[in-house]
Amino acid sequence: MTLGAASRVDNIRHSLVGLKMPRALEMLDATLRRIEQGQIDGIEALDDLLLEELSLRENRRIKAALRMARLPVIKTLAGFDFSFQPSLDRNRIMALAGLDFIARAEVVHLLGPPGTGKSHLATALAVEAVRAGKLVYFIPLADLVAQLAKAEREGVLRERIRFLCRASLLVVDEIGYLPVTPGGGNLFFQLVNARYEKGAMILTSNRGFTEWGEIFGSPVVATALLDRLLHHAVVIQIEGSSYRMREHAALVPENLRANHLASPPAPPKRPGRPPMKRQDDHQTA
Repeated sequence: MTLGAASRVDNIRHSLVGLKMPRALEMLDATLRRIEQGQIDGIEALDDLLLEELSLRENRRIKAALRMARLPVIKTLAGFDFSFQPSLDRNRIMALAGLDFIARAEVVHLLGPPGTGKSHLATALAVEAVRAGKLVYFIPLADLVAQLAKAEREGVLRERIRFLCRASLLVVDEIGYLPVTPGGGNLFFQLVNARYEKGAMILTSNRGFTEWGEIFGSPVVATALLDRLLHHAVVIQIEGSSYRMREHAALVPENLRANHLASPPAPPKRPGRPPMKRQDDHQTA
């Protein structure tokens, strides 16, 4: 390498530092050797360096966004065992992964007994949304109600609801697993009402819609919630055994297995709303 070429390489290094391009700086010497050996030309070298840097930045963005989304674990659709849940339409789930439901501000309901993959699917769809650059927030219902109740006590409920409305996709997990504290249903309704027709949601529940009055402690609140949550909705029912208990199913009493496989009742009819579109109209992707 001539003195002039060495000086230019030093300038490149200095520029890469100034531009905060650590991956390109790290790859520079190896890239220059490939040029000297005739493996690539200058344009290819520049392309490789920029791609490496973009890849690093994208990985950092995704990592930070996943952390902000508060996902308990990282799950993917590739890691979901569709063969274990034959009642589940794989094509329908993959259509949801196209994320058109987010643009339409729809609510996806994932219903089924414990262990059938509801939270896995919700998390995997949230990961897809993060990768696509969407702002995502994931939270179990019990934690969400606790957050809202705390905000109400501190006089900042409006601000908290506004924060939760910033997310393009809000995932509320485990509806029906724990009793909702008194007043929690009203707080959840305020959030749902604020996001209605503005932001998409994914809800997971092991309980049927007709049981929501019991879950939220008020049939009136449950009806108001479902009125909004079922207006623009995709309802996916998973009927099957628990994946977590697949190796120990024989140890579960027969009566519990029967209850475990029971399907949640159909959603109640809602007067005054136009009929929902057929699911096939939504899932054409």
